[in-house]
Order: sequence, then structure tokens, then C-alpha cells
Amino acid sequence: MIIIFASAIGRFPIGGNAWSDLQYLLGLRSLGHDVFYLEECGLESWVYNWETEQLTTELDYPTNYVRNCLEGLGFENQWIYRAGERSVGMDIDKFKQICHEADLMIVRGSPISLWREEYNWPQRRIYIDADPGFTQINIASGHSELVNTVEHCDRLFTIGQRIGAADCLIPTIGRDWLLTLPPVALPYWSVTEDDDATHFSSIMQWHSYREVVYEGVTYGNKDKEFLKFIDIPQLTKQPFRIALSGGFPDELSQYGWEVIPGWIASFTPESYQTFVQESRAEFGVAKHGYVATKGGWFSDRSVCYLASGRPVLVQDTGLSDWLPVGEGILIFRDQKEAVNGVEAINADYKRHRYAARQLAQEYFNSDKVLSSLLEAAMS
Repeated sequence: MIIIFASAIGRFPIGGNAWSDLQYLLGLRSLGHDVFYLEECGLESWVYNWETEQLTTELDYPTNYVRNCLEGLGFENQWIYRAGERSVGMDIDKFKQICHEADLMIVRGSPISLWREEYNWPQRRIYIDADPGFTQINIASGHSELVNTVEHCDRLFTIGQRIGAADCLIPTIGRDWLLTLPPVALPYWSVTEDDDATHFSSIMQWHSYREVVYEGVTYGNKDKEFLKFIDIPQLTKQPFRIALSGGFPDELSQYGWEVIPGWIASFTPESYQTFVQESRAEFGVAKHGYVATKGGWFSDRSVCYLASGRPVLVQDTGLSDWLPVGEGILIFRDQKEAVNGVEAINADYKRHRYAARQLAQEYFNSDKVLSSLLEAAMS
């Protein structure tokens, strides 16, 4: 098939964000499909330049980032970055021809802010919700770009595995949400053999975006949840490292966290991968919205740890309903369970490392995840 994959690598130029899209691009290509990357900015490109610490509307910074991410992996002449009448990458006429020939257009996460005529030309269009709960509430609240995007799509998918369950607070808003999982392209995430890695690590934004409100209930970001666990380093001898964007790094350091700037650790896909694979395990606090809605969210970041043979200790979002926990993946709801999880991983580290990779292969292998996604999308 010819597949157009639309997302936001250049507008959010961070290695972790890039990898969440690269897993799809690499995985779809591995299945034998011709894959083209689209980034549609709308009328203007607004991007935060981490090096100058300023917003820019020039296209050089984001498109150089996209180019560096994609072309080293063999996607030369298979991407386009569009802002109004400006574009970088593929020739615009060639891209329109691809739209005519495409079997499928996949929009992941970020909505298409300017839906051009040619985006209707692929045989089928699907939207993948990467932010369960927040996506549905924003649609219910009338977020115009998101509403317009999903209305142009034939199928809607979500990584929220418990949407529709009796105790899940994510509204379905009258739509059929098909389930999918965050994929990992296993050939690009080999097991690292270092058993002596020292730190449990986190990569996080303190506050990603605005809180959302649904039926009088406010759903927030990681800042609301992290404070419940801020003194974890003082409750165990295990060292913790956090790559933090925003927040209060000096205060966290006083609680025993080793803090480094998030954008440095995750500046490129390569630096992000190095950070993950040099960690002993992941310690993952979820957004308040994910915890409160019990949507069964699991992070595309955690999948990278698993594939690298690194166990994950993550806050519970309803995971045990669909994912085996206890080996390789451990969950916590409070400080006591978090400390117990640290001790359990360290008590039999090699077993948990082996289980982590096995879970990545069984549940998140891009060959399996994306084959199922395409079957559901095109049926």
C-alpha cells in the first residue's frame, strides 16, 4: 500500500516525540508499504527553538529537524513540511500525486489544522488518539481543528485500552473508538546488556498543556500526580534521574532527584535512545487525567524501555485489565507500592529485564501492532 503518515515531528522537535512517530514509519515500511511523512502546520509554522529559546516562524529549524530524523533512516524524498503556501521537502506536485495514489492516510495525535482538498484523495483516512481522555474531552468541548480532523476520518483509533469500560471516565462522545497499541520497531531498539546501570529514570514535561474540564471535573497534567511521589528518592537507596522540562529542578534536587534539562536528554532521537538505554529501569508518573479516567493508557516511552530490556515501574491507569504486570512491568498507586516495586525489580533484575523484552515482543512489536491496525483501518 501507499500510506501517508501525518504528525508533528518538526513542530515538537524532541527526540521522544520523534521516536513515537518513527516507530510507525519504520514499522509500516518493514511490512512492505511505501510510506510518506506529512507535517501540516496550517497557515503558519510556530515552533519553539530549544537552542535559541525563542519561537520561530521560519521553516529552517523544524525542517532541518525532520530531515535529520528521517533521511538518515532512508526516507529521502518521502516527506513534506507545509505551512500556508510554503513547503519544504518533496515537490508539492509530486506529493499531490501521492495523495491521489494513496491507499491510506494516518493522522496521529496532532490534528490537521488546515484540511486541504488533497487530503480527501487517499482511499481511507484514520485518526489515532495518542492522548486518551484529553482527546475526547477536547472534541466534546468543540476544539475546532480536532473536530474537523476526526470528521474527515473514516475510522478512529485510541491507545486508551479501557475506553467504554463501566468505570472508565473517558467519554466516547457517540463515536466508535477502535483499540490499538503504541508500536516499537524492535530492530531499531536492541537489548542493551549493561546489568550495572545505576539509575531509575524519567523523562517528563511538568505541564504539557491546559487542563481540560468535563462534566465539572478537571483533568490535569503530570504536575498534579508527581507531587505525590516527590520524596521517593528519600525512601529508598535507589538513585533516581529525571530529564525534566519545566517544573522546579532545584526543588526536586533537594528531594534527592538527579535532574537534567529534558530537552538536552531528548534533543535528538539518538540522545533520547541513549538516555533510555543507559537507565536501569523507568520510573513513570502519569498525567493526572490518565490516572483519574482509568483509561488504560500506556506510554510509547515505556515501550522503548521494555524493548531495550529495561523494566518499567509505572503509575497505574488501569493497566492490569489488559496487560500482565508483575514481571518486566510493575505498577504503583501510592508511595508504598512504588517503593515495593523498586525493591522487587532490584531483587531479581535479570528476570525483570528478560520479561521486559518479552513483553515488548509479545504486545508492542510493530509488525503485530501495525498489521492489526491496517486490517482494521482498511476492512
